[in-house]
Amino acid sequence: MHAKIRKLQAQTRALEPEAAERAALLDKVRLYGESFLMNLAQRPAYLPTEDEGVGLYGSPISDNPIDLDTALDLLAHNVDRPGINPASPGAFGYIPGGGLYVAALGDYLAAISNRYAGLYYASPGAVRMEQMVLKWLASEVGYPESATGNLTSGGSIANLAGIVTAREAHNVRARDVERSVVYLSRQTHHSVDKALRIAGLRECVKRYIPLDDRYRMRAEALEESILNDKKAGLNPWLIIASAGTTDVGAVDPLVDVADLVRTHQLWLHTDGAYGGIFVLCAEGRKVLHGLDQANSLVIDPHKGLFLPYGTGAVLVREGRQLLEAHYYHNVPYLQDAEMAQTELSPADLSPELTRHFRGLRLWLALKLAGVAPFRAALEEKILLARYFHKKIQTIAGFEVGPYPDLSVATYRYVPKRGDVNAFNQKLAQAVQYDGRVFISSTMLNGKFTLRLAVLCFRSHLDEVDRVIEVLQEKVRELEE
Repeated sequence: MHAKIRKLQAQTRALEPEAAERAALLDKVRLYGESFLMNLAQRPAYLPTEDEGVGLYGSPISDNPIDLDTALDLLAHNVDRPGINPASPGAFGYIPGGGLYVAALGDYLAAISNRYAGLYYASPGAVRMEQMVLKWLASEVGYPESATGNLTSGGSIANLAGIVTAREAHNVRARDVERSVVYLSRQTHHSVDKALRIAGLRECVKRYIPLDDRYRMRAEALEESILNDKKAGLNPWLIIASAGTTDVGAVDPLVDVADLVRTHQLWLHTDGAYGGIFVLCAEGRKVLHGLDQANSLVIDPHKGLFLPYGTGAVLVREGRQLLEAHYYHNVPYLQDAEMAQTELSPADLSPELTRHFRGLRLWLALKLAGVAPFRAALEEKILLARYFHKKIQTIAGFEVGPYPDLSVATYRYVPKRGDVNAFNQKLAQAVQYDGRVFISSTMLNGKFTLRLAVLCFRSHLDEVDRVIEVLQEKVRELEE
């Protein structure tokens, strides 16, 4: 057995490269990353390809290794070439992601050290760092000291955690589900419906509250629905408000909704995955007045703080409620951790146990840049959306949606003849396939509508002007 163990040990040496080999590997990866960033301006924002990355399948996983140069070639051709390039300054579709360089360095350090950030006992510094950035987020929102939260993989898990917390805080049990009422709107993100199903609340009564002409929940209609449900003997318990919808960037009347929550003793969960972080800037704070009144709140730092994907956050105004919904105890193999714990662990505040050390990417970015550039970037994005909204409607044939609450503008082109929806579908595809910029679309009241979502930190005035230029060019081509 001794000899076999030694033989197996020798075979594992490829897992631990020597210092010189590490330096060579890191240098090649660094040069690849530099080439990617230096050529972003020349790279298309969207590239449809016939192969769609299928070349990866030509190099299957096997016992035999390949060299890093070959691996990087596979990455470049099959992953970084086709599809949407979310790092591009021309990315204006959906809700653009981030990808700050210093955050990538934080991920590198987190992966190298592989600190276990799930338990305070295992890495008190990592847990303190995550709690530090969450406390900062909570203070910017205006939450009290009693608030706490958790860094998640994104808005979907954050919404799930918030809804589970609401379920437990209102003691909604299986026997109560079919008579318990959730209030939301047709603009509510689909991850909320998914979270309700996962949380065992599929059979809840769902009331879709009518919207005003800016796609915001109508508070008077919400109150009428609550009163009617109470009269009918139902159990109103949860309101889902939006602080920046994905479709149009709409912000529900948060103050009015919060007043109803207090009056009728409901739980207010606000989905601010996209829009909540705009509270950092002056223009955003005006629109998001009342954000601090939510019982639970979702914010995605991989959107408005421009971090790499996989960085969401849930905040709960009274942190003990998040703990009561997610804690664990009496796990024999974790008894050492339980006896040594002097502060809350992320594992007590989330569905996750094992998790990436997400806090380092956020902490490092905030510490190295300071908060001021983030405030400036967010205000810039709001003003860019409003600039686009104002300018595009001066061009003959274009009509616009509501004045942007945040950084999403909706619009479409009305041709002199032919089907308007079909024309705009062709226009969206023409812009996308051109590749210089990427826009996306949605359906609003049966109308095929184009969207400009300004959130990439690399997108500035020149890029927005380029969108307008490309739109005009493609309209001319289609009309001819």
